[in-house]
Amino acid sequence: AMTDVVVEKKGHVAVVKIEHMKAMNALSTDMYAQLEEAFDEVGKMDDVYCVILTGSSTVNKKGKTVNSFVAGADIAQMSTMTVAEGKFFGNDSNRVCWKIENFKRPVIAAINGFCLGGGCELAMSCDIRLASDNAMFGQPEVGLGITPGCGGTQRLARIVGLGKAKEMIYTARGNYTAQQALEMGLVNYVYPLENLMDEAMKLAEEIAAQAPIAVALCKEAINVGMQTDLNSALKFEGNVFGQCFATEDQKYGMAYFLDKNKEKPAKEFKNK
Repeated sequence: AMTDVVVEKKGHVAVVKIEHMKAMNALSTDMYAQLEEAFDEVGKMDDVYCVILTGSSTVNKKGKTVNSFVAGADIAQMSTMTVAEGKFFGNDSNRVCWKIENFKRPVIAAINGFCLGGGCELAMSCDIRLASDNAMFGQPEVGLGITPGCGGTQRLARIVGLGKAKEMIYTARGNYTAQQALEMGLVNYVYPLENLMDEAMKLAEEIAAQAPIAVALCKEAINVGMQTDLNSALKFEGNVFGQCFATEDQKYGMAYFLDKNKEKPAKEFKNK
């Protein structure tokens, strides 16, 4: 049963919240399992069209209150691992992040504090990242004698470019600010902490109001295309474009657009 990951549904949006207070939301094997369980649960909710992933906003650290999205992977758990255990942990955590990256609905990361190591890697498996102005980013693994093991050596360069990714990873700096993350394209927007969840919800609702099947197909086409040559990717796009014409939502959306009636009701897609 989930204790550290909470799922809340609000209309067509699901919020997945990591609340692992003791360890600043650090990701252990158990935490990855709970995250996977949470996304499996949301996957069964037919009328959820967008997901927000966030960390509990406040965790207690040595008597101080600090904000944390996910401060990293669980170093206490990793410190005693053998090569075989390390390989298993890397592959298992990578598998869960891959599932989030390829989840059928868009996932928005609302990053409200420390976003380091495994936390930064988790955020990068989401479609869109929003940060609070107090968020901190970094891949500090080489300072611990390891490499990033959950997509850090792969997704970061794809998102921010080679030079910046190599700088972040080689220096092990854990203090890139939200503003720096914005400038390098790691996050889309920076908001004051108290506005972050409202802004994430606004964006999620805006996405959820579009034709859900079309959005899901766009996500798949973008993800597939990022690792395919352009010619094959464009063929893939042509196919998903064609699939849309089998949906009620396409017929409705276009009829709605063509309807000149000034009094038409608010647009509402059926996910069919």
